[in-house]
Amino acid sequence: MTTPLGRTVARASRLRPLWSKIRLPRQLKVTREGKFFVGVTLGVGFAAINTGNNLLYLLLGMLLALIIVSGLMSELSLRDITVARKLPLRAYVGRPHIVEIEVINHKLRVPSYAIEVEDLRLDQPADKRCFFLKISPGYAQVAAYRRIPARRGRDLHTGFRVATRFPFGLFEKSREVPAESELVIYPAVDPIELAPLTAGRHVGGDTAVGRGHGDDYLGLKLLRQGEDPRDVHWRKSASVGQLVMRERAREAHPDIVLPLDTVCPNNADADGEWDTLFERKIRDCASRAVAHVKRGDRVAILTTTGDAVRANRVTGADPLLRFLAFVESVPASAVHAPRETARPPFVECTTWARTTE
Repeated sequence: MTTPLGRTVARASRLRPLWSKIRLPRQLKVTREGKFFVGVTLGVGFAAINTGNNLLYLLLGMLLALIIVSGLMSELSLRDITVARKLPLRAYVGRPHIVEIEVINHKLRVPSYAIEVEDLRLDQPADKRCFFLKISPGYAQVAAYRRIPARRGRDLHTGFRVATRFPFGLFEKSREVPAESELVIYPAVDPIELAPLTAGRHVGGDTAVGRGHGDDYLGLKLLRQGEDPRDVHWRKSASVGQLVMRERAREAHPDIVLPLDTVCPNNADADGEWDTLFERKIRDCASRAVAHVKRGDRVAILTTTGDAVRANRVTGADPLLRFLAFVESVPASAVHAPRETARPPFVECTTWARTTE
């Protein structure tokens, strides 16, 4: 049999999740100066009640009026303003990037003063703020903050916390504005100096199709006006009675495959040594991929689990860096059996050196 106390506890437990989802439209925080002011107000009120002195009642009324005026003016500053952010196109681990915050005051006659905007991110402390001294009615103000990401992956911005201590700094009134946006943090990229290409046709290159100024020849053709006479084939020209020149192929750019080991060994240390090594592998792979794409090579990244991604100079290195931003290590126990993966016709290139900045 359920007792009245038990029914009350059960009802409260059912209402607790609903109450946790309810958010007040404003949050109020008392500052250090505000605590001192509230203490003085309580002291004056206690003295006025005990003594019945009219001057103390008058002073108490003035102190309470200041609290009311502070609440009204701070509410007026927070009303009818919108906040937006502008994220960069690319962000890298260990490299600073700029995030712009724009605040628009939609009020027609009243400006907003002392607005502080805090950019909120998922599962991360809010440590970046922008301060706006005055936002005129009908105008917008833009500020920016500098951030250096510490880890790769998805950086989800959930919203803003807009606060003000106007006019007396006694209370901090704030409200949260939802505004979701996502920024993909690429792995760090180091400057890489690749070995120079050897002359001639390379396996997997693009010299077999198209004309250019390479060292290989596609065939012979008649010499036209304005073409380089140094490529004239004199023996063939003497046999046909006309000037015949060699037709050259384009320079070769080899196709590169970069292997990436994503399987964590079973005997890996539990102190994070494998995580550090894995991040180092991703950083080296990203550095080499960007260097090859800049040179004009077609690049593929192939993991030990069979995942692959390809890019070239037309697409840029963004597909490769985005793939490396989300790749994760896989425990060796989760890999049931090594499957045979068809390796693409790419040539692995391991000749590279790091440049000193």
